[in-house]
Amino acid sequence: MGDLLGVAVLGAGHMGADHVRRLDRVVSGARVAAVADPDAARAEEAVAGLEAVTVHAEAEAALDAPGVEAVLIASPGPAHQEALLAAFARGLPVLCEKPMVPDTAGALRVLEAEARLGRRLAQIGFMRRYDAEYRRLKALLDDGRLGRPLMLHCVHRNVSSPPDFTSAMLVDSSVSHEIDAARWLLDQELTSVSVLRPRPSSGAPQGLLDPQFVLFETAGGALVDVEVFVNCGFGYQVRCEAVCEAGSARIGDDHGMLVTARGAAGAEVPQDYLVRFADAYDREVQTWVDATRRGRVTGPSVWDGYAASAVAEAGVRALGSGARVGVELAPRPGLYVTRGR
Repeated sequence: MGDLLGVAVLGAGHMGADHVRRLDRVVSGARVAAVADPDAARAEEAVAGLEAVTVHAEAEAALDAPGVEAVLIASPGPAHQEALLAAFARGLPVLCEKPMVPDTAGALRVLEAEARLGRRLAQIGFMRRYDAEYRRLKALLDDGRLGRPLMLHCVHRNVSSPPDFTSAMLVDSSVSHEIDAARWLLDQELTSVSVLRPRPSSGAPQGLLDPQFVLFETAGGALVDVEVFVNCGFGYQVRCEAVCEAGSARIGDDHGMLVTARGAAGAEVPQDYLVRFADAYDREVQTWVDATRRGRVTGPSVWDGYAASAVAEAGVRALGSGARVGVELAPRPGLYVTRGR
């Protein structure tokens, strides 16, 4: 491994381009060695001004490019399975954006492939584990001073949804972050899902069931509820309140800049997840680079990615049926007995 970790970035869209910027300008110890995207113009734009970077239309060509020692997958979810398996075949460490693989069957194939290697290669990009507020809440719950957690109340709001966003994606794309955060905060698996649907907001596109109210039950007897509202119109908001036997704690109350002008005062509301979680993404990628350079893999594991996909898939079934749906997980391979932090 050279002085700088050579990273191939797969995907040059909104998320991928931001990771290219992050690797080049924010993170230490790494450089962008290759970028792959079917849209050549978009890929070229993402790497404009960078030196010694090759651009490719196919992911595997980027993995085989000179100087590539690790992979950051930021392509659309359906492309993740093939990219992960290709990276495993080459022994390349991976940071894969969520969802690891959108469908449970594909996620299980990735899980089994890494388990056969007998060692971890992939970290899954559940960046909330790297957010300062979430980390403080996790430490507080682990400390035990508030007693046993009883409930988590969560809010996940977006300004607007992309044109191709579906009702199912509110669960398997947006709420997938809350799925992982709840499993991590409580150190419990989620065992069932129910989805309630109020009358859609007038701001939601025709046919989109937005907002939704998602309820999870856990193996330890806690409840987790999530209000997901992806066309709220005013900002990007993520909140979480833990209610425990001896107290409660809440994060995400928008303690940002307060602006006063023309006789009025107001707080800034982030308009995008890349703004709200900028520090978390920076910390996540820096941690991955540091661990990779030491020959280690830390953070959310392929098991965490598989479990999130299984819970989300159950949630989509619950959305369609209106019934409470149980979550079924495959036996956990020994490689993942201790969950990555």
